[in-house]
Amino acid sequence: MIAVVRIKGQVGLNSGIKETLDRLKIRRKFATKVFENPTAVEIGMIQSVRNFVSFGEISEDTYKKLVEVRGQKDKEGNLKPFFRLHPPRGGANMKLHYPKGLLGENKEIDKLILRML
Repeated sequence: MIAVVRIKGQVGLNSGIKETLDRLKIRRKFATKVFENPTAVEIGMIQSVRNFVSFGEISEDTYKKLVEVRGQKDKEGNLKPFFRLHPPRGGANMKLHYPKGLLGENKEIDKLILRML
């Protein structure tokens, strides 16, 4: 499973990046979406917005905790396709790429998500 967490807001984004984030259903800052079996198209979209999101493999335990704490149902009773999170507790450098910051492919995404629950 791949989790994608939006780190940067909407100010100053070009229309192509905004549209890609909308199609990924990550419309607000600190929203996340989990892809269980991402397709090649979804992986390409994630790569195109890597300067605005943090993404990486998450464990099954982290996913279960994410659904338990932040999962919401929509009108049909299904789980919404995204999760709203808090800003990271303890702060974070959100302007640099991993390993010094949060942007791009992040190997410690589990720790980040747990800090944001």
